[in-house]
Amino acid sequence: MADLAVFSGTAHPGLAAEICAALGVPLRPSRVQRFANDCLQVQLQANCRERDVFLVQPLNPPVQEHLVELLLMINAARGASASRITVVMPHYAYARSDKKDAPRISIGGRLVADLLTAAGADRILTVALHSPQVHGFFSVPVDHLHALGELAGHFRRYDLSNAVVVSPDLGYAKEASAFARLLGAGVAMGAKQRYENDRVEISTVIGEVRGKDVIVIDDEIAKGSTVLELLGHLRRQGARSIRVACTHGLFCGGALERLGAQDDVLEIVCTNTIPVDGAERHPKLVVLSIAPALAEAMRRIHAGESVSELFHA
Repeated sequence: MADLAVFSGTAHPGLAAEICAALGVPLRPSRVQRFANDCLQVQLQANCRERDVFLVQPLNPPVQEHLVELLLMINAARGASASRITVVMPHYAYARSDKKDAPRISIGGRLVADLLTAAGADRILTVALHSPQVHGFFSVPVDHLHALGELAGHFRRYDLSNAVVVSPDLGYAKEASAFARLLGAGVAMGAKQRYENDRVEISTVIGEVRGKDVIVIDDEIAKGSTVLELLGHLRRQGARSIRVACTHGLFCGGALERLGAQDDVLEIVCTNTIPVDGAERHPKLVVLSIAPALAEAMRRIHAGESVSELFHA
């Protein structure tokens, strides 16, 4: 892989190092400098000329800092005559801004996609977009991975004979059903309504959860309000045990502590698409690595092989 060059921004260098270890290539050095006027400058400190360049940078908090840094990295690679620039963005934070659901509101998911393309990105590699239509916001090829296989591999260690997978809302029902098939489990879902002040209300749980070992799954957990609302319904309907899983563990504003404080939540599982603060100190949290899947996708992109075959393996 002599023509492949991987660089990392400051958002998640640990993940970039894991990816490079799986690929068997060095992580190339880069430098981010902040001037006195608060402007950023990025320098890629290795040769990019006619190389297949991969830039690893999820959009985790502080999102705006990491976004501008990523745009500057793309610009630097383009100016250094890279033959192709692939943005490896495991978490696309602006994917949640995917529709006009109020008057005079911005659609950040499309705008940021345009910015990445205008900066010079030739391809996007991402994981678990908030909704499938975000894929169409990009005018360049997008390889859209999911982490259901990694999560399923973890839960197969348990007795799943009485398990049911529960989606917090109908919007994630398709992915929850696919996850349930991987586990050979049943599926149920919450009927959720989100209000303008970010209050969440789940009116009921559709499906049988009484006496079941429940695995709640969602694409991301931010403040945890949806999951906490769902837990109340699961208790009232007689769930026997509860585990919580997601791809992107943001855990904003003490969400991890609030979820961990629930006595009937046995485990909280996420992947390392973004760094999770204090993960090693939380007794209920398990963080699975997405690096092998990203590394294999990058290898296939570089070699001109099918990425979709990863999901059929």
